[in-house]
Amino acid sequence: MKLVVGLGNPGKDYDKTRHNTGFMMLDSFLDFKGISLEWKKKFNGLFIQTNIDGEKVIFLKPQSYMNLSGGVVKKYIDYFEIDIVDLLIISDDLDLSVGNYKLKYRGSCGGHNGLRDIEKAIGTTEYKRLKIGIGNSDIDTKDYVLSTFSKKDKETLDNLFKELNKVLDDYFILDFDKLMALYNKKNK
Repeated sequence: MKLVVGLGNPGKDYDKTRHNTGFMMLDSFLDFKGISLEWKKKFNGLFIQTNIDGEKVIFLKPQSYMNLSGGVVKKYIDYFEIDIVDLLIISDDLDLSVGNYKLKYRGSCGGHNGLRDIEKAIGTTEYKRLKIGIGNSDIDTKDYVLSTFSKKDKETLDNLFKELNKVLDDYFILDFDKLMALYNKKNK
């Protein structure tokens, strides 16, 4: 069983903000796959359990705030007996330009407080991630990640999601090293 976690903040106030890119990516992928199941609530998270390519998959949107995502993720790992090798975290990334992404298997949280909290809760930095670029700005980081995308950036992101839907689709059938080799590329 795989656990695919999209990071974000709960509530309408944060719905289309840069920090909610993980939530948006899950919605895009479920739409791409034609999965129209209702989100269920458990352990302060919204989840959908389904099958993809013959494997059980849980898609999760933690409903704690971003900086407290770890506790929610850990509860799902424990309850559903998910192996860390079957965990994929989708998050925004300030160090990647809008329109860019990176697949990673291990490493530091890179200053991302949601990833930092997950690493603390699960006790490792060795888990799969899909980091989606939101760009950076001269304004305060907190204000920036909680801002919405410009019209141009939103169009770029929507086009990127089309590519990332294919990446996620291949995630379920390819070895992660092969997936990274196939899809990781230099920033535009």
